[in-house]
Amino acid sequence: MPAEVFIGLDIGTSGARAVAMSDDGTPLGSARSEMSDHGPDHRDPKVWLGAAKAALTELCVSMDRTRVRAICVDGTSGTMLPIDAEGRPLASGRMYNDPCKDPLLLERIAAHAPTTSAAHGATSGLAKVLMLQDTPGATKILHQADWIAGHLCGVYASDDNNALKTGYDSIHACWPDWIVETGARIGLLPEVHRPGTPLGPLRADVAAEFDLPRETQVLSGTTDGCAAFLATGAAQPGDGVTSLGTTLVLKLLSDRPIFAPESGIYSHHIMGLWLAGGASNTGGGVLLQHFSAAEIERLSTHMTPNAPLGLGYYPLRQPGERFPIADPHLPVRMTPRPAQDVNFLQAMLEGIADVEELGYRKLHDLGGPPLRSVRTVGGGAKNAAWTRIRKRVLAVPMPASQNGEAACGAAVLARFGMHQ
Repeated sequence: MPAEVFIGLDIGTSGARAVAMSDDGTPLGSARSEMSDHGPDHRDPKVWLGAAKAALTELCVSMDRTRVRAICVDGTSGTMLPIDAEGRPLASGRMYNDPCKDPLLLERIAAHAPTTSAAHGATSGLAKVLMLQDTPGATKILHQADWIAGHLCGVYASDDNNALKTGYDSIHACWPDWIVETGARIGLLPEVHRPGTPLGPLRADVAAEFDLPRETQVLSGTTDGCAAFLATGAAQPGDGVTSLGTTLVLKLLSDRPIFAPESGIYSHHIMGLWLAGGASNTGGGVLLQHFSAAEIERLSTHMTPNAPLGLGYYPLRQPGERFPIADPHLPVRMTPRPAQDVNFLQAMLEGIADVEELGYRKLHDLGGPPLRSVRTVGGGAKNAAWTRIRKRVLAVPMPASQNGEAACGAAVLARFGMHQ
């Protein structure tokens, strides 16, 4: 019997990417289409759909389409749009980083949402619901991934990863009663499923357009961040993924949810586990305040990563931290400054590694499992000296990430969903 194929479709901020994966996890092909090729406005849902279709078309040309069993879509968390009864968008999408500027709406959320809810904040999904719900003709307000998946199969539902910042209670699997108290019309909110739940087969016209089997299932999706985590190969409680970018972002798979709103920690339910995470203000941005990327690369080759300087730095660009220490006034600690630049850089890398270790320890202290492995994504993953410092500090295996593409994670979720 031919091996089954699973497709992940990632709708990002600048483009759409489609990835095909075999049942054993082997990548079979990928394709990408830029948003700018389909229109000038990245908020236009028709531009999202155009990019998604172009990526899927290119992918399908290069593979045996008869083997495709399922498609799963991920999108940018918190991007939303209103639709009519036929699934047609009624306005431009409100993007994940578009803030609500009406203080009265935000006050209503703050007054009624529990402190553990991820619906707080000017860019939350619930804030966008309050902004969009008076759109004439609106029958439903969807997340970006919901709408793309709905176009494929005709079922406009959501998943509890995308719905989390809209106020969904992923522990009790429901829209909570307090949402009504904010003034949100709960009847406009979509039905929510666990990520990777089959929604239905492809619409007949969609199957014909891509020459895919009519019985190909479309599954409820996830956010781009959760999909990127799944793409790394992390799959067991205690598996962590560190993103070494401008800031330091930690994510940990747990067998129980972890919530610490004062530190910005909440949990996504995915593949039968919980994905908790936190973001520190330290990271590569601090390094670039003092050295260029070329200088960091050059100096790193002259370090002694296994001979710690032990200066106890807490590198920050400015005072204030959110995780693992929730203190808006936490002072920058980067003294004494060694005379040699190579030692100053090493002390900063050691400090960031210490914050990383403290962050995973914090997640464990809040009820998560002990750290068992760490995979790394982001630009800092390429720095060999930093990796050696982190291995020494974290003292756990650090396997290479299988893939950094969110579309691969969506394909992993499609495979998981069809095997349940």
